[in-house]
Amino acid sequence: MKRYTVKEIEALLPELGGDDDPRWEMLRGDERKSVRALLARFMKQKEREKAMRQRWEELMRYERELYAAGIERIAGIDEAGRGPLAGPVVAAAVILPPDAYLPGLDDSKRLTAAKREALFAQIEACAVAVGIGIVSAAEIDERNIYEATKQAMAKAVHALSPSPDYLLVDAMAVPCALPQRRLIKGDANSVSIAAASIMAKVTRDRLMKDLDRRYPQYGFSRHMGYGTPEHLEAIRRYGITPEHRRSFAPVKEAAGAEN
Repeated sequence: MKRYTVKEIEALLPELGGDDDPRWEMLRGDERKSVRALLARFMKQKEREKAMRQRWEELMRYERELYAAGIERIAGIDEAGRGPLAGPVVAAAVILPPDAYLPGLDDSKRLTAAKREALFAQIEACAVAVGIGIVSAAEIDERNIYEATKQAMAKAVHALSPSPDYLLVDAMAVPCALPQRRLIKGDANSVSIAAASIMAKVTRDRLMKDLDRRYPQYGFSRHMGYGTPEHLEAIRRYGITPEHRRSFAPVKEAAGAEN
């Protein structure tokens, strides 16, 4: 049998069939270190792809139940930014097509910033619809964070075109007439909610980076408005901005100290 060059093997590997393909025996018997390293990398990549496909199938279970019941447009809803001391709360609603496959999609908190950015672009490209809802720090102070989050979710749903038939929501109930199901840790259990978690997180992070350019002394691009020691020290040193949530205790204390 022909002895392939390393470059030829690299081109051949994606074309090989199952274990009964006789070329596998030849490749596994090749004692060249370069070939062994190439095979190891290839098999590792195949295992990663298999794991991503298995994770996708796990995340699709709620959507598959709804598709089987004749429901076509399923929107996943999630939010980002309930806990920070500054900046808006952002919600996203995403309708994915039934045949979508986004390798590596998962709860946004499990992903690196670079992976979230890459998936953000992929979701935008393949989604049937994406809606974003934003509620400002001032509105959070007026309503409280729980009600503001529900308002952001409702805005995201209303921004969808076409409208969804059904909502899968991370933990909360969206104030609208559409049928919906609340899933605890939904961003780790549903592809639609996981996609929404990424869209919400990336959108909010970008807004906080914009705020960082306006208020560079607070370090918003590093902590995204959360109550880190750096952020708390900046509040004590420079006071609060219009983007701070005055109803949150550490901000309220700083505001009181200013008076």
